[in-house]
Amino acid sequence: MTAEIDGDFVVFLIGMRINRWWKVHKWLPVALAMPRMLKELRNKPDAGLLGVTFTPSVIVQYWRSFEHLEHYARSHDHEHWPAWVWFNKSVRAASGDVGIWHETYLVKAGQYEAVYASMPRVGLAAAARHLSVSEAKEGARQRLEAGAGGTTG
Repeated sequence: MTAEIDGDFVVFLIGMRINRWWKVHKWLPVALAMPRMLKELRNKPDAGLLGVTFTPSVIVQYWRSFEHLEHYARSHDHEHWPAWVWFNKSVRAASGDVGIWHETYLVKAGQYEAVYASMPRVGLAAAARHLSVSEAKEGARQRLEAGAGGTTG
């Protein structure tokens, strides 16, 4: 199987590292903030979050655009802003008890490739159309070249 999505999109990776396990009062609020944000976003389909995949060490989010992601992150009316303010005041500068990181990738239409074998819908396939490889082209190079030509993205 493979995945196909129309237009440009954003891949946002975010993770947390607990540096001092015994300081639960520092890292537990950080760990509990993301489920609240994702619940809020699931209830606001126009916010631009297309899909989310969880792994033990990272959350992968797919967004319609960077503007959608930035609007959510900076909006004082959503869950992210107060959590970010709390983190900066209570954890980040003080001690290094818990760390967070994120990476943002802007993906141009057709400039991606994905394959899933014996997997449920995860990653981009959970955020986009899930197609058989034969529907989209047989090889990774063919899928990428088709996308670069404008037929996939």
